[in-house]
Amino acid sequence: MAGKGGADKLKGKAKEMAGKVTGDRKKQAEGEIDQARGEAKRAAEKARERMEETGRSSKPDRI
Repeated sequence: MAGKGGADKLKGKAKEMAGKVTGDRKKQAEGEIDQARGEAKRAAEKARERMEETGRSSKPDRI
């Protein structure tokens, strides 16, 4: 879970569990959102790495 998005996923899991234990549905939902944010960051980083491996830049060319 280390790297891009890992901290968000970990924080989100902790919030979700705290929300479940205390019955705080808002905290639980925030945790799920944080986990989704971490997963999105991780997916974006993987896509960026694959683009670099194929020799493409993740930034558009400037004219």
